Amino acid sequence: MKKSAVILSLFMALSGGVFGIDLSPSAGAGGLLGYNFTRYKMEAGGTVSHQSMDRLNYAGFLFFDATYGEFAILIQGGNNNYDENMVYKDSALMAGNGAGTETSLGFSLLGKYPFTIDEKISWFPMFGFEYQISLMQRRKPEGDIEYNRAKGHLIADRDKDDKPYSMSAWNSFWIDVGAGLDYNFAERLFLRSELLFGFRLPTGYELGSLERVKKETKDNNPKLTGLTGGPAIKIGIGYRF
Repeated sequence: MKKSAVILSLFMALSGGVFGIDLSPSAGAGGLLGYNFTRYKMEAGGTVSHQSMDRLNYAGFLFFDATYGEFAILIQGGNNNYDENMVYKDSALMAGNGAGTETSLGFSLLGKYPFTIDEKISWFPMFGFEYQISLMQRRKPEGDIEYNRAKGHLIADRDKDDKPYSMSAWNSFWIDVGAGLDYNFAERLFLRSELLFGFRLPTGYELGSLERVKKETKDNNPKLTGLTGGPAIKIGIGYRF
């Protein structure tokens, strides 16, 4: 009997937190600051290669909210530092480090489940997906000039047929997880903050590099391990209709 009472009380508390929320749709705008890291290791042809990159991201975004889901559009820029080596034909080792810049157009769709803390504050766990369309990719190797990666300036930026990659090779798909908080400071206006961690799937460029390594090293089963991901904080102002 006591156990049933505890479960009922817990359900009523959670229900009050969920059903007490404002179900009105909303929209707004804000900014993003984030950090991504890439750490990859490839074993092929008896040689181990690596890629390491750290990137600072910044973006402006628009969001549209329907209580249990948020859709956002963003323009994102990034500055990175990289250090890598890659194996190519005749067992030559391609090595380098430097800096880079990039710009992308992103679309995200995140599910959310809001809970009301009080009349002004609510929070919500979030989970969803993001797709980024690459608009610009530039690199400046140490001691060299800056170049457009889509021009195939270096052998590393060419596919297995020795052709430069198109910009779509750097398009990326992300899985995002995190939480957000809304603070109502006026009748219809609210401050929204979100903390997300994104995990990126391999890009067309990275999968193409595997194909090139297969061709140049005659190793049909190269092993690629590692992770690309990182946190981002988003802060915006929203208007509830």
